[in-house]
Amino acid sequence: MLDKVVIANRGEIALRILRACHELGIKTVAVHSTVDVDLMHVRLADESVCIGPPPAAQSYLNIPAVLSAAEVTDAVAIHPGYGFLSENADFAERVEKSGFIFIGPRAETIRLMGDKLSAIKAMQEAGIPCVPGSGKPLGEDMAENVRMAREIGYPIIIKASGGGGGRGMRVVHGEASLKTAIVLTKQEALAAFNNDAVYMEKFLEHPRHIEFQVLADHYGNCVHLGERDCSMQRRHQKIIEESPAPGIDAETRERMGRRCVEACQAIGYRGAGTFEFLYENGQFYFIEMNTRLQVEHPVTELVTGIDIVREQLLVAAGEKLSVTQDDIVMRGHAIECRINAEEARTFRPSPGKITMFHVPGGPGIRMDSHLYDGYTVPPYYDSLVAKLIAHGGTRPIALARMATALNEILVEGIDTNVPLHRELINDAAFAVGGTDIHYLERKLSLE
Repeated sequence: MLDKVVIANRGEIALRILRACHELGIKTVAVHSTVDVDLMHVRLADESVCIGPPPAAQSYLNIPAVLSAAEVTDAVAIHPGYGFLSENADFAERVEKSGFIFIGPRAETIRLMGDKLSAIKAMQEAGIPCVPGSGKPLGEDMAENVRMAREIGYPIIIKASGGGGGRGMRVVHGEASLKTAIVLTKQEALAAFNNDAVYMEKFLEHPRHIEFQVLADHYGNCVHLGERDCSMQRRHQKIIEESPAPGIDAETRERMGRRCVEACQAIGYRGAGTFEFLYENGQFYFIEMNTRLQVEHPVTELVTGIDIVREQLLVAAGEKLSVTQDDIVMRGHAIECRINAEEARTFRPSPGKITMFHVPGGPGIRMDSHLYDGYTVPPYYDSLVAKLIAHGGTRPIALARMATALNEILVEGIDTNVPLHRELINDAAFAVGGTDIHYLERKLSLE
């Protein structure tokens, strides 16, 4: 077993990792910026190391500082959580070369799947269905670009090959705006990802966002833990996630899950990962693979009973997966609401001091959060401050429990998006299930 792990993250996910480590008897090192000295996981960790000032580039993204913290504390491994350095192949490589264990996939796997074009090629070779597209970077020959767009059929979407987080994407509805869209997306991609390669895909107008969770070890063993529906989004940012996805039958789940497992084995995947698909008219289309733990992993944990973070730690320690595919049984339904420190309608960030924090309870309710009375939410990082998850024997029961929990939760001192979640959980279309990825933005535009 790993003796000591550096948690190279902050907030609720850092606390989640700390709990899993302590359950396994693993000592923890919390690295933090100067403004994060009072984070809950910093208070609870066995050791803590300040790695820089508040800006992430000078602290949580500072690779030498994170590695130095591991060295001075005699840690043996580093868990990156999600965001920050979690999908940085150079970081994973430097961790391993420095003699530490990176709790995640190998650097070459992160590179392969981090570039959208190489990921698409790998998935096509593994038999995973992909969105019709150029399949290669767009060059300067506009006549060729126009030809490909016509062949694919408008509308199309221009995407950054190295993109992520909803950035580096532009929808094109006709030939007149194609050249401008390519130029602007290339500029945005270069500025955001230091890589101006872009490609084009067919733009699906009413898709759902369905993803499959996988776990793999060093010995070729791999399982899928079913799917999640993450279609309730705004500007490509997920707001509500659930598992299983409404309308996906057991036969389809097993067929797609098996394909994901086979793809993992084909690329030699290791650790936790997620295959993300657009789903329209009964067809799945691969869009990307996240080579890390997902924000929404708790809904999968509640319906399968599998502790995903624990499995990550065991795999990193050289253990085989503790479960086989036959052990995976999905029970009931789980829904997660992302609670952000932002105004519910303008989405304006709302940092500040928490004057009162009440966690809802009751059967099937789980709350992952680093908040506590008196804690000050800083303005420097992502606005996610809590994840409220409800589990029930059926989807209607999970929805009812979530509605009750959202009425119980109390966060004072800052604005949050809880009022929006209360509205969405009671939304008639969401109650039926199967809303597409554009539903929320259409709804907001009508208000």
